[in-house]
Amino acid sequence: MSSAHNPTNEQDPEDEEEDVMLDPNEAAEEIMDDGDAAMDSGAEDEGEDEIMQEILIQNDSSAHFDLHKDSIYCIAQHPLYPNIVATGGSDGDGDDAPGVGYVFDATPEPSPVLPRSYQSAPEEQVERKGLEKLFTLEGHTDSINALTFTLPKGEFLLSGGLDGKLRAYTAKSKDWKFIAEAQEVEEINWLSPCPNPTFPNTVALGANDGSVWVYTVDPNSDAPLQIVQSYFLHTESCTAGSWSADGKLLATVSEDGSLYVWDVFGEASAAGLLPDGGQSVIALTSIDQRFAVEGGLFSVAIAPTGAFLVVGGAGGSLKVVGLPRLGEASGSAPAGRAGAGAAAKGKGGKQAGGKAAASASASAGLSGQILADLQAQSDGIESIAFAAPPLTLMAAGSVDGSIAILDTAHRFAVRRHIKEAHEEFSVVKLEFVKDKRGAHLLTSCGMDGVVRRWDTRGGTALANSGFVREWKGHRGEGEGGGVLGFVQGDGDRIITAGDDGVSLVFETPIA
Repeated sequence: MSSAHNPTNEQDPEDEEEDVMLDPNEAAEEIMDDGDAAMDSGAEDEGEDEIMQEILIQNDSSAHFDLHKDSIYCIAQHPLYPNIVATGGSDGDGDDAPGVGYVFDATPEPSPVLPRSYQSAPEEQVERKGLEKLFTLEGHTDSINALTFTLPKGEFLLSGGLDGKLRAYTAKSKDWKFIAEAQEVEEINWLSPCPNPTFPNTVALGANDGSVWVYTVDPNSDAPLQIVQSYFLHTESCTAGSWSADGKLLATVSEDGSLYVWDVFGEASAAGLLPDGGQSVIALTSIDQRFAVEGGLFSVAIAPTGAFLVVGGAGGSLKVVGLPRLGEASGSAPAGRAGAGAAAKGKGGKQAGGKAAASASASAGLSGQILADLQAQSDGIESIAFAAPPLTLMAAGSVDGSIAILDTAHRFAVRRHIKEAHEEFSVVKLEFVKDKRGAHLLTSCGMDGVVRRWDTRGGTALANSGFVREWKGHRGEGEGGGVLGFVQGDGDRIITAGDDGVSLVFETPIA
């Protein structure tokens, strides 16, 4: 290139690249081949002996029922034949999937053992068959959300759905059949059987609109599902309900923070314990700041003695409320005869009336009063359970995964706070064993997929918690599982309702 076109007389970069020559010293270098180098796998950081994680699937069950295609939302047990169990859920995981339920015999079948001559290897295992259904509950257009057998004999099975339907079936081992349907609400939240022997085959339900309904089943009537009472004072969803042990009073709570105790069969009215023109024996709402629970109420249980009830709500709140003593107030009036007390008063003149009034006043002494305001846990109270007398213990299960054991005879002192009863997963249900042999034992289930049992007396190997034993088999710990409920009869066998769509049977004999 001429200097006329390159006035600076600098070499063109392209020419410079062409003039680059290999250094003679570099030509004499010999590059040694060390072979292929392994890619860095991080072994130096993790150590030469890498620890392999092993996932163990533990299944402690003796039998299982697996016909559900999606979560099992509810479970019920026959009051006379605890091997007969009903489960409810949906027929698939779609939003438009209809509800479906099953009745089955939870008695585990003997494990098949093949003769050695038929086994290809001594350790060969035979796959366990699922339990067979006895009957299918159909007719719901949305998930079955609640189930109950009627008391005292379990003559009927009732199912409640998110479609608002209440359906009744005869509960006979060889003659299960649908008999009636009713629908007054959009969604049914819960069902509870009435234990009053004077009014058999009666159930209560709570709905998403806050209403409460009481039905009785009479298969000989033109309308087998008959409305006994209906109440409309809750302004938001009715979340839970509980009958007194004698079945005379029904307590219900709501997301609006209200509590009502209903005089379903008129005995409180006959005893002069019902406020003038009122529908309920007790009415407490968030208007009373002493009773207000921000976030609402989710659980309620009446003590076995009938002297008080406990409600549980958001933030771990527990409130104890006194109840009237109907047995004392109504004197010798037969149970279930509405108006019997008033009639006796009319016949007896002033003296009898004075005695009745004094009796009513005495029995109503602490009725409606807030006896205690407690908070031992940090999140919502999902379940409340009482031990049978003479024990005076109460248990509360929380969304924070803890269980609190309180002594009702000593100002509701917290005897034990099991902070990690189900770790950080919600405690769904608590229930004391009803059998006298194990009345001190408390069974719990949670969204961790585990069922556990606790000795509420203490003095066990793990005295701080009272832990006795646990049973596994469900998915849990955020893996699309958890236990949404259980039944346990006399305590020797627990049958679960799994969020993973399986019902497991655990043998839990009481020593």
